[in-house]
Amino acid sequence: MTPARGEEKATLNRTSLAASLAAVSHAEWIKMRTVRSTVWALLLTPLVSVGLGWLVARGLRSGFENGTAEWRGSFDPVHWGFYSLTLGQLAIVVFGVLLVGGEYGSGTIRASLAVVPRRGALYWAKVLAGTSAAFACALVTAFVTFFVAQAAFGPYGVSLGAGGALRATVGACLYLTLMCAFAIGVAAMLRSSAAALGILMPLLFLGSQGLGNVPKVKVVLQYLPDQAGFVITQVIPPDDPRFARDYGPWGGLAVLVAWVVVALIGGYLVLRRRDA
Repeated sequence: MTPARGEEKATLNRTSLAASLAAVSHAEWIKMRTVRSTVWALLLTPLVSVGLGWLVARGLRSGFENGTAEWRGSFDPVHWGFYSLTLGQLAIVVFGVLLVGGEYGSGTIRASLAVVPRRGALYWAKVLAGTSAAFACALVTAFVTFFVAQAAFGPYGVSLGAGGALRATVGACLYLTLMCAFAIGVAAMLRSSAAALGILMPLLFLGSQGLGNVPKVKVVLQYLPDQAGFVITQVIPPDDPRFARDYGPWGGLAVLVAWVVVALIGGYLVLRRRDA
């Protein structure tokens, strides 16, 4: 085979793979929209995040105004405005798990593989469709939560133009999207919605309740995906050593990205090497 023919064949293969990935991604979008459980899980993300964000902000504001809560120099209205994401993320994680685990539970993964025998194309198309939907949802969730929470803070709130506020808001969007991608990878590795949720839900719920701030276990738990990634929402570094981390906002996000890469690659390898 001449070099020209070899290059032409490689180009055709890349074009064919791109076309296949686009077609399968479109099919995954259709599949995703027609399954009620995934749609509702995605919709719950902004509902929980925005609603709880307003309640947290109103509660803190009332405490400051009534003197029942102490104003501290390290108070971070942006970070506290996004505290609701620690529970709102549970919904988007459920969405990611159901996107993959639901097919294993129903057995439709066999039909999907029969239609798309190229397992890599099927897997990455599912990841692309899921994270795209998660990103759109996270973008709305992050910005609406910010504005609602800061409005509820009243005089204690800040504008989007305040130092670090826009970065934290964009970071919150990335955080939710990456947590969804991480859930997709975990579900693909475990091949079960129940098993994936049985691990992720306690881990994320306990972390959001402050287990990651316990001194004796913080040394390790601070590097878990949710604990590391959520630091991106901080604008003012905490002066309490219990809440301090050994990395900054972008360092924490990098730790989360590493978890996501490992989970997605692990999910791909399991799908490629094991029968449905």
